[in-house]
Order: sequence, then C-alpha cells, then structure tokens
Amino acid sequence: MKTTERLTVGSLARMAGVTVRTLHHYDEIGLVVPSGRTSAGYRTYGRAEVERLQEVLFFRELGFALDEIRQIVSRPGYSRTIALERQRELLEARTEHLLTLIDAVDRAVRAERTGTTMTNEEMLEVFGDFDPAEYEEEARERWGDSDAYKQSATRTARYTKQDWETIKAENDTIYARFLDLMAAGEAPDGDTAMDVAEEHRAHITKWYYDCSKVIHAGLGQMYVADVRFKENIDKAGEGLAEYMSAAIAANAGR
Repeated sequence: MKTTERLTVGSLARMAGVTVRTLHHYDEIGLVVPSGRTSAGYRTYGRAEVERLQEVLFFRELGFALDEIRQIVSRPGYSRTIALERQRELLEARTEHLLTLIDAVDRAVRAERTGTTMTNEEMLEVFGDFDPAEYEEEARERWGDSDAYKQSATRTARYTKQDWETIKAENDTIYARFLDLMAAGEAPDGDTAMDVAEEHRAHITKWYYDCSKVIHAGLGQMYVADVRFKENIDKAGEGLAEYMSAAIAANAGR
C-alpha cells in the first residue's frame, strides 16, 4: 500500500488474513487502534496501524498472549526496529530447532529403510536437552495472571542474543560457586552459601522479575519437587539442585 493510503477494516482484514472481528477486538483492547473514520463511521487504518498490526501478528505467531503484546508495545522506549530484530532471533531459534528435528526424522527414516539399529541415545538425543521454552504454555497456565510472569515476559521480549549469553554466563558462575562450596563441605545454611543464594535471587530480579524471598523460596522448592528442573540443574553437578534449594530456604529465613 502507499504510505498515504487509507484502508477499511475489511480491506485490512483480508490483507492480513484475519477476521474483521479480530480487528474490532484489537481496537477495543487498544492494541491496533484505527486512526480515522469514514463519514459513515467505519474504521480506517493508515500506515502506522498496518505496521503495528504486523508487529502484533509476528508476536502472535511466536505464541505471545494479547495482554503481553499490549504491555510490550506500550512501554516507554519501545522500538519497532528492536522488536523486529528480537522476533527474528526467536524465529531463527525456532527454525534451527525444526531443522534439527527434520534431520532426526531423516536419520530415523534411513535407519528403518536400511535395517540399521539406532542406539537409544541416537533415537532420543534430539529431545535430551531441557529447554524452558517447551514449558512456556504450562507457565502461562500456572502463572500467567501473576505480576511476576507478566514482568518477565515484558523484559525478556526485548533481550538480544548477547543478553541471553550474559544471563547464561552469570547463572553458570552462580552454579560454579555453589559447586565449590559443596566440594569444600560448606553447609547450605551457612553464611557463604546463603550469600550465593542471595546473589541468585538478585540475578532473577535483575533479568526477569522482582523476586521476593518468598517467591525465591517457592522456586527453591520447585527445583527439587519438579524432576525436570532437578535433572537440568544437576547437569552442572550431582546434588546441586538439593544444595541450592536448601541454601535458598535458609536465606529466605534469615
């Protein structure tokens, strides 16, 4: 469309592959608001609204809820360019994962056709790494209405690849410090271990959401109660999840 062209709600709906009702809903919740009306009172959309709709549809394809999207695009300092770059990174990650799955399927097909016996590890290696994104929908169902979840979704939506690398490096350092204390025989309820637990809480507050000691204590319990988290944490060192959980509980109570 020309930058000065006005689109009716029906024209925009057909162009975007959504329903008129969807656009009406986006207008009602303040997500994509038409900037004009015809003499008969019908909604009309300009270039800015088309750009906003594009951003919204990208976020929707990536699984973001409408409320999350509204928070992201309405925050001070929101940048369309940065948002699109972040969306591209997420799509690249999804593409890489899908290509890995396709390759795994191809290898399984070749094995079946040639009568080759794959080892258990070969058959399941593509599923072996714990990925928190797998449980994103579960997280939304369990905590989606919480302020902490909404805050985390808003913050992480703008992170770059370098940000995620920094987050991982900081988390690995905290894990390493816990493992050093374990190796030295330091008790998880000792001052040093509790100090590291406090660093872990500060790390979560810095990058995800305001993590109170009560919330942190709940996370510590989940690290040992949920086998998926326990197994993932223990990849860094056997018994780490139990030690962290105890240190977090002690720190929450001091």
